[in-house]
Amino acid sequence: MTDDAVVKRSVRIAGHSTSVSVEAPFWTALRDIAEARGLSVSALIAEIDAERATTNLSSAIRLAVLAHYRALTRVS
Repeated sequence: MTDDAVVKRSVRIAGHSTSVSVEAPFWTALRDIAEARGLSVSALIAEIDAERATTNLSSAIRLAVLAHYRALTRVS
């Protein structure tokens, strides 16, 4: 498996299970962000799910990770 391989995982959101497929580096980033916020990965994904508008959950996760790291690099 390469570093950019898509990894499918099952997560529990709002009491139901769903599968999410994103590249391995996004799973790593999600774990890091969740840990920094004191959340489980499932709780973070539930937040992302609740805030997404029209995109699918996998894309919403990628966009949330991107937004997180872009916010860290902004100069005030």
